[in-house]
Amino acid sequence: MSKHILIVDDSASIRQMVEMTLKSAAYQVTTANDGQAGLDLCKKQQFDFVLTDQNMPRMDGLTLIKSLRGLANYRTTPIVVLTTEAGDDMKAKGRAAGATGWMVKPFDPQKLLAVSSKVLG
Repeated sequence: MSKHILIVDDSASIRQMVEMTLKSAAYQVTTANDGQAGLDLCKKQQFDFVLTDQNMPRMDGLTLIKSLRGLANYRTTPIVVLTTEAGDDMKAKGRAAGATGWMVKPFDPQKLLAVSSKVLG
């Protein structure tokens, strides 16, 4: 059974590009358009990996990560931030919130697949 990945990003074009990249590697993909929608989905079902943007309406990526880490089912689930934010301060905040990793947009599809493969074991 293929791994199920949740993509959380308010940009429809980014969601679509990430989804196409991951589906090309036979991953099952679900998308959410902001952190609150992503959290709602995670409360209903289990994902093997969450890929989230940082800057979104309703709930940002760091708040989503903290919220997910508070759920028993998501304490050890890989969560990677895919964002335009590249500063060391923001990356440190991501690690403190519980992010597994950090990728900067625009993303390289091959690097995304490599990261996905690595965090999913």
